[in-house]
Amino acid sequence: MFLGTYAPKLDEKGRIILPAKFWDELSQGVVVTRGQERCLYLYSARQFETVLEKVSQGPVTSKETRDYQRALLSGASQEIPDSQHRVTIPAILRDYAGLGRELTVIGAGNRAEIWDTEAWNSYYSDAETAYANRSEEVIPGLF
Repeated sequence: MFLGTYAPKLDEKGRIILPAKFWDELSQGVVVTRGQERCLYLYSARQFETVLEKVSQGPVTSKETRDYQRALLSGASQEIPDSQHRVTIPAILRDYAGLGRELTVIGAGNRAEIWDTEAWNSYYSDAETAYANRSEEVIPGLF
C-alpha cells in the first residue's frame, strides 16, 4: 500500500530515489506510465499485472477503451530499482508530466504518483479546498 507525500529530486540522468517506505513493495520491479492530470503512475510489477488484466477486459470495439489502453500502455516502462533504490523515468514520460528537478511523490493506495512539485502544489491547492468543502458522497459507502 502506498501512502504519504515525499519530495525526491530528479537527477541529471532522469532517475529518482524511491521513498524508503515503498522499497519493499517495489523491490521486485516497477512499471511507470502516464497518469491523469499529467502525473505519472508508479505501480509495483505485481499490481500492474492486475491493472493490465482489467484494462485488457475493455471492449476493443469501443474507441474510448482503445484510446485509454493506448495512452496508458504506450508510455509504460518496466524498471528494476538499482542498489540505491533509484529508477529511471524515460524521457517520454518526463516530458508528458512536465517533470523538473523538484518532484513530489504521493501514495495513492495501489500506486504512487510522481508529480512536478509546482504542478502538484497547483493541483493540490484546488483539490484540498474541494475536499474540505465536500458535502456530497463521492465514494459510495465510505462515510
